Amino acid sequence: MSEAAGLVGDIGGTHARFALVDAGKGAIRQPKAYNNTDYPSAAAAIEAYLAETDGGRRPPSVVLAVAGPVTDGAIHFTNSSWELSEAKLRKDAGFKSARLINDFVAQALGAPRLAGEGVRRVGPAVDGLKGGTLAVMGPGTGFGLSGLARDGGRETALATEGGHAGFVPTDDVEIGVWRWMTQRHGRASIERILSGAGLHELYQALAEIGGVTAVCADGQAVQAAAEAGDAFAASVIDRFCRILGSTAGDIALSLGARGGVYVTGGVAVGLADQIASGGFRERFEAKGRFRAYMSAIPTFVILEPYTALIGASSLIGAQQAA
Repeated sequence: MSEAAGLVGDIGGTHARFALVDAGKGAIRQPKAYNNTDYPSAAAAIEAYLAETDGGRRPPSVVLAVAGPVTDGAIHFTNSSWELSEAKLRKDAGFKSARLINDFVAQALGAPRLAGEGVRRVGPAVDGLKGGTLAVMGPGTGFGLSGLARDGGRETALATEGGHAGFVPTDDVEIGVWRWMTQRHGRASIERILSGAGLHELYQALAEIGGVTAVCADGQAVQAAAEAGDAFAASVIDRFCRILGSTAGDIALSLGARGGVYVTGGVAVGLADQIASGGFRERFEAKGRFRAYMSAIPTFVILEPYTALIGASSLIGAQQAA
């Protein structure tokens, strides 16, 4: 086996995923996932992975996709207490070159490189605008968002914090949810609803609005109850998917993402069947005079768990050249 040219990582609020990249190939190998709670720091998780792979050798380059805004080469994670910086990765961890990028920048770079079982189409089999801008978004521990602007073979991924934009209700029920969220948090953002924790808050809000006793302790319990035949929990899941579709449509309009919209994240994967069969696509297209514009945009759920690693691997060569 050849010596790795680089290490790539995808570090979120719940899991840290790593893989090695060989020189000149770009493909990832030996991908592994770790629970963040098992390690005191991101650096410790990195060391654990290197100790278990490739004979413990340290590749010269590292590109890490991280959940939160990267400022001056450093990250204070939005949904965990971990911290990282490019300077410390070079000085303390011993990498010759190091780069931190937003996790959804990596998702956006990886999405067009997926095929086959890595993605699931939602809605009609339309092709979208060839070479057009893509949007990648999704609910996980939080709500991530990026766009991939493409122009004449060039591509630029956008680092955003769009998940913290405001939630836009579309009917009386959702106006009630907006009020409930605003009273509790002072503001209703997309992430407050479209995330793992947000699914449970949506459940609590709809239960209070509808006079239903809330018995599920978290979002996973809501999903399990829906699968077991609980009609109210199923209605919450349906509402979640509809809000996700409406939000995806707004994002497609905002970014001009006529090339396609990809939905990713652990929550989306767990709800892939409901997204495909429910009101997601209906709400995605329901943009008034722009329905025809929206109906021509393909939508997908990303099933590949290592999309961000695939995206980050595309930067290893550039990192070495720099």
